[in-house]
Amino acid sequence: MKFFAKYKFTNKRHSMKAVMAVILALIGIVSMLICIVLSFKNGGEASLNFGAVFLLSMVMSAVGLVLAIISRTEPDRYYLFSNLGILLNILVLAAGGGILALGLS
Repeated sequence: MKFFAKYKFTNKRHSMKAVMAVILALIGIVSMLICIVLSFKNGGEASLNFGAVFLLSMVMSAVGLVLAIISRTEPDRYYLFSNLGILLNILVLAAGGGILALGLS
């Protein structure tokens, strides 16, 4: 039985909600970076399209945060993607809120 000592036999799986939360966070990060780079190339002036994409990425990360928190409460799951989704979505929301606060001042 020493051969099986390296393997873990379990019925745990990754939650699809957590994976979706990470995907939404990555989409939010990429879209925010694209908006920032394009507005920088535009001389610091962001059009309404950039603002709409920026706002949409913040909404997506808020939905991703809710999905990650819900998936964190599910029993018998691996929590790697849940924790990663919570972390990334909070970072996206904090960055978006910071940029929004800088723009209002």
